[in-house]
Amino acid sequence: MATIAIYSLKGGVGKTTLAVNLAWCAASLSARRTLLWDLDPQAASSFLLSDKPSKKPAQDVFSKDVEPDKLINKTGIERLDLIAADASLRGLDLLFHELDKKKRLQKLLTGLRKSYDRILLDCPPGLTETSDQVMRAADLIVVPVIPSPLSERAYAEVVKHLGGKAEVLPVHSMVDRRRRLHADALARHPDWPVVPMASVVESMAVRRAPVGSFAGRSAGGQAFAQLWQAVERRLAK
Repeated sequence: MATIAIYSLKGGVGKTTLAVNLAWCAASLSARRTLLWDLDPQAASSFLLSDKPSKKPAQDVFSKDVEPDKLINKTGIERLDLIAADASLRGLDLLFHELDKKKRLQKLLTGLRKSYDRILLDCPPGLTETSDQVMRAADLIVVPVIPSPLSERAYAEVVKHLGGKAEVLPVHSMVDRRRRLHADALARHPDWPVVPMASVVESMAVRRAPVGSFAGRSAGGQAFAQLWQAVERRLAK
């Protein structure tokens, strides 16, 4: 089993879009038993993948020793399950601080090892107690970076904070190659995967479905598939 965190210091950089589409790729393209664990109280991944309410408050798995499998819901996608988020996760940072268990999330993930091949974590933004738990638990951290100075600065802060303790895969997200700023950023980092800004990606919220499930041959669908291949190659090293 491998754990992949989709994380950014900044919000609004396409983190949830990456999480949902990579989870679909893992389940549908690689036929992996896949779990997407939504840790963001905004619950955007949960909205996109399921209309079922949470079985229990999402924070219970951390605060009341409820086993994670008690919160798992099936999605409409074969081999893809979901642990949904809800507003109870707004207090997760404080809870982690009070518990003083630095590897609580890692321990919970270990318990899921026999059931899944790939677990993806959709993480809330910011350098917080939750992000520290994620960084200890993840085998690979995928960081979406909009081609802009502020987003690149945020990525540099993440790398500095990690101090080489975790594998990181930066991804240029929401890219418009017609913009000079974006073109220049891509030229500086030609080896970074690229996900374009596209109407088919934006339509995910209307369809409540990953791009690959309805437009796999589009530029956006192909970009997510190629990114997933890059993730798998990195995990195989």
